[in-house]
Amino acid sequence: MAFVIVLALLAFVLFMIAITSVKIIRPFERGLVERLGKYHATVEPGLRLIFPIIDRMVRVDMRERVVDIQPQEVITSDNVVVSVDAVIYYEATDPQRLVYNVVDFYMAVTKLAQTNLRNVVGDMQLDEALTSRDTINLQLRDILDDATDKWGTKVVRVEIQRIDPPSDVMHAMHEQMKAERTRRASVTTAQGDREAAIARAEGAKQSKILEAEGHREAQILDAQGRAGATKEAAEAERFRQIAVAEGEAEAIKAVYQAIHEGGPTADLIAVKYLETLQVMADGQATKIFLPTEATALLGALGGMKELLSSVSVDSEPPVVNGALPVPVPVPVRTTGTPRL
Repeated sequence: MAFVIVLALLAFVLFMIAITSVKIIRPFERGLVERLGKYHATVEPGLRLIFPIIDRMVRVDMRERVVDIQPQEVITSDNVVVSVDAVIYYEATDPQRLVYNVVDFYMAVTKLAQTNLRNVVGDMQLDEALTSRDTINLQLRDILDDATDKWGTKVVRVEIQRIDPPSDVMHAMHEQMKAERTRRASVTTAQGDREAAIARAEGAKQSKILEAEGHREAQILDAQGRAGATKEAAEAERFRQIAVAEGEAEAIKAVYQAIHEGGPTADLIAVKYLETLQVMADGQATKIFLPTEATALLGALGGMKELLSSVSVDSEPPVVNGALPVPVPVPVRTTGTPRL
């Protein structure tokens, strides 16, 4: 009976040893094997066997982690107290150094971030700190990455969540922002009014210029039209005068030819002459025309007397030989009623 109990105890011990010697490393973990209290090896994910009592395995999580830095009171270079809140993202790169080089990595990186956050933000003015979050993030990441490299970690990024100035400073900033926006609105309104006035002036100027150009073009066209009309009227008058002159010339030529073809006598010419003098003397004219040769006039009158006496005797008109000279009228100034 005692032998059975011993065998049972031995089997239980062997079973416990077998269980404790089998280790399973997950994909995001690495295992640190310590043999008799000394670092022995780093094992990869999978099923691993160790010697119980002699070996001990420490699992190290290799995933990226986040460290939340509590809000810190930081004094800027222009003596304004602000509250800064940040977070740090890091991942393990060397599990051996992470385990053996630092006791509490979380506490160490938190304190390191707080001190460097005060240094970085403290060198800036308030406006610069509020508008330079990317710069602060990069500076902190570089500082923390260099400091934590010996701990077997890599700081992936640092993010500033909030930078809160005091309430009175916030109120002053709001007033400043309001005044600045009011100023910008006033400047924008003034610029808009100026541009509108310039546009209206340019429009009026262009309108006056176009109106003047249109008036000038209208005057030019009117002058050209009148010049063309005058030229056409002159051409028409010239052609009319030419046609009248040609017609008068033709008429004179026809009359002259008809007179020569009819063979007029001196008596007929004298009669026509006297008829013409009678027409000329009729009216209120102050000038009459008399023949230049009185003897020719008397001869014409004697011829007419003989003509009239012969007409009364014979039925046929006598033929007067010889031709009387054609009387040429000359102007004679007279006063009163003209007389022959």
